[in-house]
Amino acid sequence: MAKAAIRQANVGWPQRLWIIRHGESAGNLARDHAEASGAALIELEHRDADVPLSPLGLEQSQALGAWMSALPEESRPTTFLASPYKRARQTSYAVATAMGCTDDDVLVDERLREKEFGVLDRYTRAGIREKFPELAEQRRLVGKFYFRPPGGESWCDVVLRLRSMLGDLQRNHAGERVVIVGHQVIVNCFRYLLERMDEGTILAIDREGDVPNCGITEYRLAPDGCGLLLERTNFVAPLVEAGSPVTLESDQPKGAR
Repeated sequence: MAKAAIRQANVGWPQRLWIIRHGESAGNLARDHAEASGAALIELEHRDADVPLSPLGLEQSQALGAWMSALPEESRPTTFLASPYKRARQTSYAVATAMGCTDDDVLVDERLREKEFGVLDRYTRAGIREKFPELAEQRRLVGKFYFRPPGGESWCDVVLRLRSMLGDLQRNHAGERVVIVGHQVIVNCFRYLLERMDEGTILAIDREGDVPNCGITEYRLAPDGCGLLLERTNFVAPLVEAGSPVTLESDQPKGAR
């Protein structure tokens, strides 16, 4: 069915929404190495926006695409949105390719970018405590939801930009089946908004563990058409079915997430 016809038949919210964290990245591996060695800085060849998928991350993304392409035609995604960061675009491109689409069919939106870490970018937990002890203490007192590092963002800042994304989903993608590929904090902040959580609830979920790479959080349109209902979270069956390892690595830097 054409997108215009879908919108007309079901105005208000997407029919289905999948919010997905990108596949494992080279940054995840570099962060793990830095944390394990006790280094203060995470050594990366690229700026965060240009960090690519690892070979395993590409494998995970392809497994995700194969799973989505095998869905019944009436259940497959019709729209692809992605963070501009390379690892998220690569993940989304792999899914779109499996669906018979091209990279140009992926709509890149800067509001889906990773949370900005400001002066704490690339520092490990040990490095933050050593270099910025006052900021480490401030973060402990304020909590990660409200703490904004100099030059960076708090979770509230991310929530603010995602509120406008929800408005766009209603105006421009009503009735469609939408895939969003972003980052761990993006997944959690969307959950905060769509499930009308408070600070304590979303941080408790965050403490339970990291969002798996290529893990799916899925929503469906409510029967009355007024909002989206949670279907499942951290769904990794596509990776398991394909025999691809499931990874639950934090985005770097872990200490400031």
